[in-house]
Amino acid sequence: MKTRKRLIALFLLPASLIYLVFFLGPAAWALYYSFFNWSGFGLNMKFRGVGNFIELFRDPIFLLSLKNTLFILAVGGIIVFALAFLLTVLLNSGIKGKKFFRAMIFLPNVIATVALTTLWAFMYNPVFGPFNSLFKLIGWEAGAKFTFTSIDHIFYAMVVAMIWIEVGFYLILLIAGMDKIPAEYYEAARIEGASQWQMFTGITVPLLWDVISVGAVLYTIFALKVFEFPYAFSGLEPPVTTYTVAMYLYIEGFGKRDPIYRLGYATAIGVVLLLCVVVLVLLLRRLMRREVVQY
Repeated sequence: MKTRKRLIALFLLPASLIYLVFFLGPAAWALYYSFFNWSGFGLNMKFRGVGNFIELFRDPIFLLSLKNTLFILAVGGIIVFALAFLLTVLLNSGIKGKKFFRAMIFLPNVIATVALTTLWAFMYNPVFGPFNSLFKLIGWEAGAKFTFTSIDHIFYAMVVAMIWIEVGFYLILLIAGMDKIPAEYYEAARIEGASQWQMFTGITVPLLWDVISVGAVLYTIFALKVFEFPYAFSGLEPPVTTYTVAMYLYIEGFGKRDPIYRLGYATAIGVVLLLCVVVLVLLLRRLMRREVVQY
């Protein structure tokens, strides 16, 4: 038994060292730097204590970026999972070309982010974009003149594009779990006279609960640290209305055309972001914990 435990420890050692060096170490240094007013260059570091954190929660831009991030998490998450469930049920209903439709829906996840932002910039173009052209075709003047990428609307337009991208990943996740549910369960339910909704709530959801909980955790982590698409979508000088917490961290640290270089303040944002991820993931795991269903 001692030899077996030593062997397990030996196999775990490389992964543990990598985790220590590339995650715990930088996280500890970030926490240390978050207590200083520091540009990130040289040794001129002025100790602020919790001053960065106090300033953070009085900063209207950070509060706006936090609001945007939570919107992507809550509203975006509900829509993503609702669409993923709907498409999963439709694709598993015996439709022809299931593999083709599944591949097409998942396709955005394998395309470069910059290419996707270019595509959606074209889609939202107020002069020759497909959306405005369609509104002109059906005679809806207000829709034809609507500017999706204006300061007031760009954030919501961006969320729509992100939902379109993310649905494919969670669709594949749910389909993989649903394919493992024995068909006999549904056949027995039909014989007993169960409706589609009753089969969905009584069979599909309970037997997919582990998959759903994993998907919820993955989406939570994605939403809290989302950066690439919003930053690429908004251009070199992103409007404040599109900021997420991760974007604001980057901009305060060394982003924008005229760098700010407030690395101490940026690491304070990073510490808060890390705490949010840990707390929300633990809370989700706690709330979604259920007895394992064997089938």
